[in-house]
Formats: sequence, C-alpha cells, structure tokens
Amino acid sequence: MRQVSIAGSLVAVAAIAIGCSDRTQERAREAVRATGAAAESAAEDTVQNAERAKAAIDNAALDAKAAANPKETAKAAVRDAADAGRGALETAAIKAALIADARVDAANIDVDTDYRAKTITLKGTVSSAAEKAAAVQIARDKAPGYTVENQLAVR
Repeated sequence: MRQVSIAGSLVAVAAIAIGCSDRTQERAREAVRATGAAAESAAEDTVQNAERAKAAIDNAALDAKAAANPKETAKAAVRDAADAGRGALETAAIKAALIADARVDAANIDVDTDYRAKTITLKGTVSSAAEKAAAVQIARDKAPGYTVENQLAVR
C-alpha cells in the first residue's frame, strides 16, 4: 500500500516538473530523491520486521511442539541427565585409576567424558612422555569403546 502511495507521489512530482522552471525542476528532483530514500528505508524496515516475525514464529513453533508433547520433552531431559551421569561415572573411574597408578601423577590431569560421543579427553601436564603414554593407556583400559583424545603436555 505504501509503495503505491510513494509511486503515485513520484509520478505527480514528475508531471509537475515537466512544465516548470529549472528551479522547480531541481526541487522536484530533490523530492524524488528524498522519496526514493524513504522508500528504500521502508523496504529495509519491512525486511527486518519480516525476519523478526519469522524468528518469532519459529520459536513459537518449537514451544508449541514441546508443549504438545511434554512426555517426549521429559524423556529427552531424562536421557540427557542419564548421559551426563554415565559420563561422570566414566570420568570418576578413569581419574581414580590414574590416581591409583604409580606411573602417573594425576594431580595435573583433567579427565572430561562425552558419553554420547564416546570420547574421553585428557588435559593438563605430565612430567614425561612415558607418563603421558601411561595415562592414555589407563584411560583406554578403563573405558573400552571410547576414543581417547590426548591433550596432555609434557612440562
């Protein structure tokens, strides 16, 4: 609707300018430029508002989906909690094995577990390459089926 109004204004300004003096024609051109800038700004605002509306609709759809099926949402939350618990158990078992092994000083080794990805990450520092290798082997032995990412640094 606004674009039709702007286009009508442009036509009217152009029609007036045809039979007018140079000064009037210049004013008409300025009015056309100003109207064009206003139209461009309005178009940009319209695009931004449409993007915001789309994001709001997407969020509302996700909320509606969760509300429509609270049982599935609850199941997913329970699965996430269970996975976090299993990961914590793996982390504790590996850390305990590192502490118990005389070949490794576990004080500067952090163990992170991603249960879903089946990945153990060892971070921190050790005093030798042999200690580093022992830590990795202990993690592999304690978590069969997991990938061990070795990010240990020898200091």
